[in-house]
Amino acid sequence: MTDDPTPGDGPPDDDRRERGKAAMRDVYGWDFEPTKPFEVATVDHLFGEVWAAGTLSVAQRRLVLIGLAVGGGLEDVAGLQLDAALAKGELTAADLRDLVVFLAHYAGWPRAAKLNMEVEKLVARMAAEPDQP
Repeated sequence: MTDDPTPGDGPPDDDRRERGKAAMRDVYGWDFEPTKPFEVATVDHLFGEVWAAGTLSVAQRRLVLIGLAVGGGLEDVAGLQLDAALAKGELTAADLRDLVVFLAHYAGWPRAAKLNMEVEKLVARMAAEPDQP
């Protein structure tokens, strides 16, 4: 047991909450109002502090996260990031396909094969939506 506060404990820090919500908008393109403890920690700490800190762009952070997610077998996280990158115009369909081949050499062919299936689904969906890149 420690005296260190858990992210999301105690009174909300309005600036951190607004930074977190703004960062989530930059990362995913949608608004979110946290109501549960884990959601509060996600918005206030992960997005209000971690994603908002430093000089790396959202696109740079996203590429790192995609690589880690694929390497760790977290297809849901990778898929969410790929979808957001494509929707926000950070990466093109060709970029996603290049990323699959690149990551295959570091994360393994089976993981890249799963990633490739997700990429092709995203590319097909985006191609079917006329107002997407």
